[in-house]
This record gives sequence, structure tokens and C-alpha cells, in this order.
Amino acid sequence: MNLVTQPNDDSHSDCIAAVHVSRSFGKRTVLDDISLTVRKGEIFGLLGPSGSGKTTLVRLITGLDIPNGGTITLLGEKMPKLDILSRIGYMAQSDALYGELTAQENLEFFSALYGLRGTKLKSRIKEVAELVKLSDDLKKPVQLYSGGMKRRLSLAVALMHGPEVLVLDEPTVGIDPVLRKSIWDELDNLRRAGVTMLVTTHVMDEAEKCDRLAMIRDGKVIALGSPEQLKADSQASSMEDAFIAFRGGVA
Repeated sequence: MNLVTQPNDDSHSDCIAAVHVSRSFGKRTVLDDISLTVRKGEIFGLLGPSGSGKTTLVRLITGLDIPNGGTITLLGEKMPKLDILSRIGYMAQSDALYGELTAQENLEFFSALYGLRGTKLKSRIKEVAELVKLSDDLKKPVQLYSGGMKRRLSLAVALMHGPEVLVLDEPTVGIDPVLRKSIWDELDNLRRAGVTMLVTTHVMDEAEKCDRLAMIRDGKVIALGSPEQLKADSQASSMEDAFIAFRGGVA
């Protein structure tokens, strides 16, 4: 099944680039001189504790906010840019779903924003529901869904229009380990299908599943690289030990 819009350009080129990005709210600096790139076709993780600036950076990348300094480009376009939104899928940290509607009605509503209708919409709902394992629960009101089911439905909403880039803010927060593994298995399938993903997390074992990641603390990138590289550079046996080793300075 065709789950994504396949990009036409070089799969090794940069898909997302943040260059010297800063964001302040009043006198409080939330992001301080952030620079990183996300390559096409990889899962890139933003690893850091709550309040480290991950969600703020995601909002800048998706064009929901504007930096005080620096630039962000997404798929070769400087953000924010309205036209680019049809090519990305965004899954926020909090589920933005209508509880009184069924899962299918939620998918139909959000898909209409991207112009999906008729037989194409029906086909797409079937494909995406199978992907997130909700095919048997599409007629159920979302208010009866468990937390894990809502997260999977939010992922389905983000996937409906076949995005080239998927931005996921804490996609597994508050769900049990079995469901967490199921979601990560689905993300791995999407990567093999050609989707580029930016994932925020504060869970160390999820960071191990990323191709590369940036460790963020107090609005700064303290280390950047593959999980194996970061553990080797810090002489650590786990991502948690590596994060502790790096947190004293900027890589």
C-alpha cells in the first residue's frame, strides 16, 4: 500500500535544518543557539527532560511559532510557510481529537482539511487504520478510547494525507510498554517506506531506536550523533549514562 508521498530528490540530503535558532519568552530563554539537521529518510530524536525546549523547537520547525533568531528550513523552504504544511504530518504532545465523534469521523474531519474526499478518503482510512491497528474500533466514540488508542489515532490523523515528513512530539507519553513498542514498530515501518521523522522523547530506550539524535538540556544541544557514537564518545554503556556525561557542557 502507498502510505506516503515519495520524495523525488536525494534521499541523503537534509530535510530539516535549524541554524543558530533561539527563542525567548520575555526574559526567559527557551532555546539558545540551536543548530541541527535531519536527513531525509531517517528517524531523528530530540532527547531531553520536560522543560528542555523540545516542544518549542518542534513548534518552530512546523511553523507554529517564529524564532527570535536564526532560521529553520523544511523541505528546502524557510519556515514558517503555509504551502509546506500539506507535505508534513504533525502529532502534538496532547491529543487534539473530538471525543464525541467516532475515530472514523475524526479521520474524515481532519482529512477534509487536506482535500481528501470520496473513494480516496475511504481507501486511505482503511490503509491507515490497518497501520495503527484500529480497524476494529473505527466506529467507537473516541471518548471511549484508552490513552494508547488515542495516541495511535493521533498518529493516524497525522498520516492520512501521506506526508513526506512526520513530526511527533512525545508520541508514546503516558502509554504502557506494549503499546509503546507497537508504535515504534509502526514508525520503523514508515521509515522503510521513505518517511522522514523527527521524534521528541524523554525515554532513554526510545532514543536507542533513532538513527541520530540531539540531546537537549536547558535549551541547548549538548550532544549530537548516533546512539552508538554518543555512547562511545562519552564512554557510557547506556543512553542514560551518556546523557549524564554530556550534560555538563555543549558538544
